[in-house]
Amino acid sequence: MNSLPLFLLVVIFAAAAGVVWIAGIQLSKATDVLDARLHLGSALGGLIVLAVATNLPEIAITVSAAVSGNLEVAVGNILGGIALQTVVLVILDAFGRRGHGVKPLTYRAASLALVLEGIIVVAVLAVVIAGSQLPDGLDVLRVTPDVALIAGLWVVGLILVQRAGSHLPWHQDGRAPDASSKAQAKDPSRAMSTKRAALIFSASALATLVAGVVLERAGEAASSQIGLSGVLFGATVLALATSLPEISTGLQAIRQGDDNLAISDIFGGNAFLPVLFLVATVISGTAVLPSANASDIYLTALAALLTLVYVVGLIFRPQRRIAGMGIDSFIVLALYVVGIAGLFSISS
Repeated sequence: MNSLPLFLLVVIFAAAAGVVWIAGIQLSKATDVLDARLHLGSALGGLIVLAVATNLPEIAITVSAAVSGNLEVAVGNILGGIALQTVVLVILDAFGRRGHGVKPLTYRAASLALVLEGIIVVAVLAVVIAGSQLPDGLDVLRVTPDVALIAGLWVVGLILVQRAGSHLPWHQDGRAPDASSKAQAKDPSRAMSTKRAALIFSASALATLVAGVVLERAGEAASSQIGLSGVLFGATVLALATSLPEISTGLQAIRQGDDNLAISDIFGGNAFLPVLFLVATVISGTAVLPSANASDIYLTALAALLTLVYVVGLIFRPQRRIAGMGIDSFIVLALYVVGIAGLFSISS
């Protein structure tokens, strides 16, 4: 796409973004039905089904980069997008449900299962930072200890979230007494059959995958023409483009009355993305995380900090809103703006 004019690249980018947006809405609707039919629950459904589907573009980009041996792209694509995907919660909080008397997102979705998901994200990111400091040559059977530990933490996290959804010694099995629940929303399983939901989910996932890759290619070509550095492009334009599925699915989930699914999609995706380092390591046969640069580690630490702010918000459930969003979302937005300003100093 590098040979195409900038105007045409922008048109392609916008068209692919539109496809991703529409597919994301359908993904959310289908996931809601599958959660109900398969008895997954919003947290586990967001952690597995929706999180993996909305991150299909990242999966394709990572596999392609690993096959070509371009490990820096694989690392930057994964770590550059986690912080911005966390900021997607700011958008969902501000625009998902508006009106007088509407409580912030973390107040409505208060659940210890979501707190647990946030902790898992921070744990995985901590291993990423530690793994970036390991030397090359520690691989055994094309697997290094850091990526194996990341995958293990993700699997353990799935088990813990599943158990938290069935029984937890807290109010109403891990849910605050007056938090929003799926019982307050319309029953999605009545509107769509399981077969139709599975077909819609599969078609929407495929559309998300194809359009997401087109977004990445068109955006990268456009950024090179306007002189935007690779690190800044990955942390801003590309991260925003690949976060479009999370934005559209999250807004749709909130409109369906399932606030937990919206947050779980973000936390689940952020916990799942570093698992792709295992895939990249197996494909390339080379330790991946040692190739992470200073900007990648900086963004990883920023993502962990933003996640912790939301974990605290889920526990304390602030009711006050600032500029149409909860206090925790306002703090996350401010920290992200300051963090990106710091990224410019690292990249310069």
